[in-house]
Amino acid sequence: MFNRRFLPSLSQLLAFEAVVRHRSVTRAADELNLTQSTVSRLVQNLEGQLGRTLFLRRGKKLLPTEAADVYYRDVSQGLATIHRAGMALVANPEGGSLSLATLPTFGTRWLGPRLGRFLADNPGITMNLSPRVQRFDFDIEPIDAVIFFGEPDWPKARHMKLFDERLTACASPEFLSRHPARTAADVARLPLLQLETRPTAWAVWFEAQGAAPPATSGMVMDQFSMMIQAAISGIGIALLPDYLAQAETAEGRLRPVLRPSVPGTGSYWLAWPEASDRNAPLRAFRQWLERLIEAAA
Repeated sequence: MFNRRFLPSLSQLLAFEAVVRHRSVTRAADELNLTQSTVSRLVQNLEGQLGRTLFLRRGKKLLPTEAADVYYRDVSQGLATIHRAGMALVANPEGGSLSLATLPTFGTRWLGPRLGRFLADNPGITMNLSPRVQRFDFDIEPIDAVIFFGEPDWPKARHMKLFDERLTACASPEFLSRHPARTAADVARLPLLQLETRPTAWAVWFEAQGAAPPATSGMVMDQFSMMIQAAISGIGIALLPDYLAQAETAEGRLRPVLRPSVPGTGSYWLAWPEASDRNAPLRAFRQWLERLIEAAA
């Protein structure tokens, strides 16, 4: 059961949110199509219900307190969640929505080409994708699940393994014609493209080749898509997950260097908060992923 003291009316929350965002009762009233006195009264009633001062009054101005700014963050996220839920219900009354965060290049190269099959098999589900590199808190972000790389250590979440990462070093044919790489020692002397979030990847690759990694590092990039283009342009050698290297090597724009497909530094995982366990679209997505991974094994 909810304590009704901490559940203000929607009118109070909308008035509060608008006043904090605009820093103006007048502009909030115009946006909500209410009188200024009505907005002021709603804010006063909210303060009385919560037993906290949310605004400092300076003449006709209301200045949010630090507590109000913190409360605003949570209230605005809650209102956004309610808004999205209403839009999803109207647009898709027989199904549901799934908000999924994923690594940008993984979403583009691996998930994207396969997602049409999932949506075709589940026509009532609406999918919302959000590219994410940094971790976030499920309690704060309105996201149902995330696909990430690493270990199954996402805080306060359940995990499902998708697959282990395997790495292949690749370079353009033109680059390799100018810089033959017949041994690991040859590779160590060439420009090595690094991913910011994989600082040990090259060391793992050299170990798999039976060699020691070079002491110096190469150009650092924050996304695989940028690294792929840099390698195609002949800037250096890219160390890519196999699923990212396949298209370019098949088309001849990149060529594997030495022994391909060595074990990487982690795995790809789906994670979701326990509260989302009963989310029907998420359950359908997990089951679809399970079938997809089993078929590829």
